[in-house]
Amino acid sequence: MAVRSERFRCIQVSKSNGESVRRALAEAGALQRDAVIQRDADHLYIPVRHKACIENSFPDLSAKVQHRVFERRIKLSFDDILGFTPSYEVIGDIAIIDADSSPDDKRIADTIILLHKNVRTVLAALTDVQGEFRTRDFRVISGKPNTETVHKEYGCRYEIDLARVYFTPRLATERKRISDQIHETDVVVDMFAGVGPFSILTAKSARQVIAIDKNPVAIKYLRRNAQLNTVNNMKIICGDVRDISKDLHYVADHIIMNLPHSAHKFLDVALTIVKPGGTIHYYDIRSEDDLFDGAQEIIEHAAEACGMTAHILDQRVIRSYSPHQSNVALDVTIC
Repeated sequence: MAVRSERFRCIQVSKSNGESVRRALAEAGALQRDAVIQRDADHLYIPVRHKACIENSFPDLSAKVQHRVFERRIKLSFDDILGFTPSYEVIGDIAIIDADSSPDDKRIADTIILLHKNVRTVLAALTDVQGEFRTRDFRVISGKPNTETVHKEYGCRYEIDLARVYFTPRLATERKRISDQIHETDVVVDMFAGVGPFSILTAKSARQVIAIDKNPVAIKYLRRNAQLNTVNNMKIICGDVRDISKDLHYVADHIIMNLPHSAHKFLDVALTIVKPGGTIHYYDIRSEDDLFDGAQEIIEHAAEACGMTAHILDQRVIRSYSPHQSNVALDVTIC
């Protein structure tokens, strides 16, 4: 949003009549909406679009028309400032761009802060998601030197340190879709819970959620987030789900396996946790020439090896992951 001074016609009205006149002008299409109304001790000065509109629609006010200089708020776009629209995502009050070490990085970051009133920090992602805990390295480009934020999503709030835990806002719709399938008698096991975006939202509907993660920092934030969202029906466990599963035989009505690239390595574990007739929500990264068949085959073979049968309830592309890969989800009933 840019602000500049500009001269407009305006109507002087008493403060007591100001709101009714402003509303009438707006309804008649006569209000100059992007100019800031001025005031003094007794009067408001309401900017209007043109004199003819006042004379035709509000003849009683035409004698009170005068000229003043107003602040005009103009909504700018990235194209207006940069000549292009950059790619970025916003998590809480932090925006993330892909770093290319070009002089444009700082200009892009400053423009994001200018156009997004809630963004206080812009980070450049120096790496892709990496390592066991799926974290990224960042560099602060503009704003406050900070990687910790609070992200709001579907009525929930999540404290996150983006440099120490994994989180993506691009699964928000998917998380809501899963939570809508949960009933008040259900037990949900989130095998790779992170800071809790699946766990906390599903806990609003479930009887109990068992949230597991190997990253102690993620568990710390998960505990905070459970308190922040007044979730009391969640069991939080720090550790390797393969070890923890020994105490969770056939307890889950729903299992969430959001560990793309590696979820297939834990299907044998999931099959010891899910109840007969329960559902596994399985996530993977697949190439565009084999979005579902390969994943379906992996799940079916894993079930057969455990003496079970897998029935595919639903399969869908959630988002593009790279030029030739997509993040996909399969909902599978195990019998």
